[in-house]
Amino acid sequence: MKIQILHLLSGAEQARGLTVIIDVFRAFSVEAYFFARGGEKILAVADSAQAYEIKRQHPEYLLVGERHGVILPGFDCGNSPSELVKLELSGKTMVHTTSSGTQGIERARGASQILGGSLVTAKATAEYIKHSGAEEVSLVCMGWEGQRKTEEDELCANYIKSLIEGTSFDIEKEIEDLKRTEGAKFFNAAQKDVFPRDDFFLCTDYDKADFVIRRKESVGGFHIMEKISI
Repeated sequence: MKIQILHLLSGAEQARGLTVIIDVFRAFSVEAYFFARGGEKILAVADSAQAYEIKRQHPEYLLVGERHGVILPGFDCGNSPSELVKLELSGKTMVHTTSSGTQGIERARGASQILGGSLVTAKATAEYIKHSGAEEVSLVCMGWEGQRKTEEDELCANYIKSLIEGTSFDIEKEIEDLKRTEGAKFFNAAQKDVFPRDDFFLCTDYDKADFVIRRKESVGGFHIMEKISI
């Protein structure tokens, strides 16, 4: 099995084979908690205008996401797991649009299969890959808005790779270090409305899920994401 680690929007475009689009802070952590709390289906959308239109046609759907980290006007919830879990999610469909994660899914057109990756689903993702029979695996670190590398996504890619290969990885130390790098914003009182402190701990609760998030199909410009139990 050939495993490559790629970066940002350009990395998503280069991805081939079984591809994991990684967005720890916070897109695919949000999607993991949505499914864990009984959510039924996610429509991942790159274009916010399309997200609004889907909500107009289906007012019962949850509209979740952000631009520049900030909740978009009229959305039911920002891209925040600690806010999302306060909502009634059982049986719901979520329309999800973000600056990094959903953009990566849209750009990964050369992938044979796409998973949404986070620390929450890391172990399950590694197990899925190991049993997939894939000859080529692309781990894509989306970073900040697909333009700047960030430590949490690099950490996640390297952790998943270590789990697949059976090599050692000090995940606890790496997560602690995040508090002083990209994760510092969650501990900044001035940014608490956009980056709640609880989001850091939910997003770094590694190996919590016993499922992966997989793109089922693409329909009309959006991507249907499903939960696959491991």
